[in-house]
Amino acid sequence: MSKTRLGFIYGLSSYTLWGLFPLYWPLLKPATPLEMVSHRSVWSFVFCVIALSIGNQLKSTFALMLAPGNFWKFTLAAVFMSGNSLSYIWAVNNEQVVEASLGHYMQPILLVLMGILAFKEEMRKIQWIAFIVAIVGVIILTLDYGRPPWISFSLAISWSCYSFVKKKINLGALQGLAIETLISSVFYGSYLIWIGQRGDGQFGHGVSSTALLIGAGVVTAIPLLLFNGATTRIPFTMMGLMQYLTPTMAFMIAVFVRHEPMPTARWVGFVFIWIALITLGYDLIKSGSTRDNRLVQPD
Repeated sequence: MSKTRLGFIYGLSSYTLWGLFPLYWPLLKPATPLEMVSHRSVWSFVFCVIALSIGNQLKSTFALMLAPGNFWKFTLAAVFMSGNSLSYIWAVNNEQVVEASLGHYMQPILLVLMGILAFKEEMRKIQWIAFIVAIVGVIILTLDYGRPPWISFSLAISWSCYSFVKKKINLGALQGLAIETLISSVFYGSYLIWIGQRGDGQFGHGVSSTALLIGAGVVTAIPLLLFNGATTRIPFTMMGLMQYLTPTMAFMIAVFVRHEPMPTARWVGFVFIWIALITLGYDLIKSGSTRDNRLVQPD
């Protein structure tokens, strides 16, 4: 199997698994969103330690964590990731998957804006058009909901801030996840011990519920490993387009499986968001092709 084809399979698998998350988290009820996120963090850390040990990367990973300036960056990344996870799991378990998928659709648009504000990147005309169209979509959705889509904003902003911090660190996905979950597990592990002593935790109350709580860490780590494998094998443009698979699957699950309400105005708002994303996707392909052509042109 070719390197590109294998990378495509890895990427498709990672985004598909992420897209199926709205079906997984409700299975963990009656655990609260905080308990779910806590188990997700603790068991992700355990999984990462095992994977890093197999790859003989455990010692080097934690040496990187203790390098000057890195610890606080990882702590900040862990905070943003925790906020993102809590918002998403709360949304999924409170019949707000449509709004959560909107947040994931908004992420690429917000990342473009962050690139301009934080990294002084120039915004092309077509990107401005996409950004304005997206704003119109958000305004329509705000009017439809009767409030700003706070869940969407929370997910998009927390992930964009997380991406910003990760860009400053520049570390592999598995190593980064191991360090972030180690830091967050100090709090989450303490919380799980506390609710366990009070008898409020769901861990140990049945084989299936316990297995699903442990599995929260596995289903978090595996897509990330697949994603990491894909990024080293296929072009960035392909990964950029494949990322829309996750919110699309979540949206379809929300509408056609969980039957969340979709008034006409909400459909119109989403159409504007989709037009903005198609515009960004076109620009991504065009700019990626230009870079590829420049690379193969002789001096």
